[in-house]
Amino acid sequence: MPSKFIAAGLALAALAAPASARPVSYAGGWTVMQENNGMYSSLHLHYSPTATDSIGLYTENNWDMDAVFTGLQYNRLVKRWNAPQSQGNLYLKLGAGAADPYGEDGQRAAGFAGLAADWETRRVFVSYDVRARDYGSDQSVSHAARIGLAPYVAGYGDLHTWAMVQVENHPEADNPVQVTPLLRLFTGPVLVEAGYTLEEDRFLLNWIYRF
Repeated sequence: MPSKFIAAGLALAALAAPASARPVSYAGGWTVMQENNGMYSSLHLHYSPTATDSIGLYTENNWDMDAVFTGLQYNRLVKRWNAPQSQGNLYLKLGAGAADPYGEDGQRAAGFAGLAADWETRRVFVSYDVRARDYGSDQSVSHAARIGLAPYVAGYGDLHTWAMVQVENHPEADNPVQVTPLLRLFTGPVLVEAGYTLEEDRFLLNWIYRF
């Protein structure tokens, strides 16, 4: 096999590392994802019956919307673009369940819908995410974009490091635009992100484990 095809295969293998932050795993794989930031804390446990679909439990304590959401989340890989030195993805995310507003009796039907897109090489990463929530007593639309750089190119199975900046827009929040410098580390099935949101004066901590 020509060396250029071997190199391309190794590059794509590194891009598809098991601990990628993407919401769909390999067929038959399970994933636990937790996010903690200045707006909400969430936990998502999902199973991927195919390489393009996943479904699982999702719960979110949203301090900005004063509600706790519990339900099911379905993720769909709508489109993937593979190139010798890069990869792009487009995902659909849908959630349905119930929201329990702070200080109120009873739960209300609730749900959300979102789109997420990313593109990366072994050195550069960019992503965009939009999500619309309806938690019964409150509705919101949020946007988040990231850009990241890898200070070195790691081999498959080694420790990967990314320095990133995330910019979010929450129109209804006291600080509609929020900037979070963060560091992403992953190796094997584990990914950890730690950062600090300047406007909210709060830490960000996300982690993912695939099995």
